[in-house]
Amino acid sequence: MELRQLRYFVTVAEEANFTRAAARLHLAQPGLSAQIRRLERELGQPLLDRTSRSVTLTPVGEAVLPIARAALEHVERITHAVDEFTGLLRGHVRVGLISGAAGEEIDIAQVLSDFHRDHPQIGISLTEDTSDAMYGALRRGELDIGLLSISEDLDPSIGTELIYESTIVAAVPAAAEGFGARITLAELCQHPLICLPTGTGLRALLENACAAASLVPDVAFEAAAPPLLIRLAAHDLGIAVIPRIPAEEAARLGIRTLEIDPAMCGRLVLAWSTERPLSPATKVLLGQLRIALASWKSPGQANTARRPRSRTA
Repeated sequence: MELRQLRYFVTVAEEANFTRAAARLHLAQPGLSAQIRRLERELGQPLLDRTSRSVTLTPVGEAVLPIARAALEHVERITHAVDEFTGLLRGHVRVGLISGAAGEEIDIAQVLSDFHRDHPQIGISLTEDTSDAMYGALRRGELDIGLLSISEDLDPSIGTELIYESTIVAAVPAAAEGFGARITLAELCQHPLICLPTGTGLRALLENACAAASLVPDVAFEAAAPPLLIRLAAHDLGIAVIPRIPAEEAARLGIRTLEIDPAMCGRLVLAWSTERPLSPATKVLLGQLRIALASWKSPGQANTARRPRSRTA
């Protein structure tokens, strides 16, 4: 029995599908199937029930799964303990960002470049996705660190550190008539809206607030990052729902912002799994990201100190 076979078995069990498991493991599906069959022969019992549409655990597989997970975790802890004792940093760190996060306020590329220069033996991967997708990836162990926008507290299995909180506002063209300084959620839903896509924290805020008020938002346009939302609103294609920005910046971009009643507040957080041990490399990069993000000023609150909330990594 080999550790890689246990890892393959756990992945197939989690995905309930050989094709998805092979893609996650970056393996060819026939090779993955062969390794699982070899493990079953060594154990003398089938671990998986295979059909044309799905893969399920046999009773033996259900008994073996938590033990296999524990064995893999213990091996990972041993490796990390040795690395920390020797001061050795190696391996691979996987980082996820919400779309548009790497803007002018923080140069993610610079942080990663500094880290790579100091630790060239460590591989780094960087992806952009929605907050929902990255939250799932963190829970499955497919990401080590994520920068997420959230509308509510996450599961305790995910540790978080608050980067900033931002009030959500409505953006209309600077010359638009018929709007005061505020707009109610009901009035907002009477207009075509421009918003981030489903799966983002801002979109969840809007949809949850509307559901609580028995309202249905008319989302006419979606874009992956707030700057494009603002440009679409400036061209009078609808009302954009965005994090608050300073009035002078709004004027420069050709819009003005309206307070939404009731107020909605979004949070940007640095996140990691608390269920799996963080590798020494991940701990070091997490620390460097914390330092860099500490200087990231909240939109519209550039001179306001933030009060971070954190869970121990």
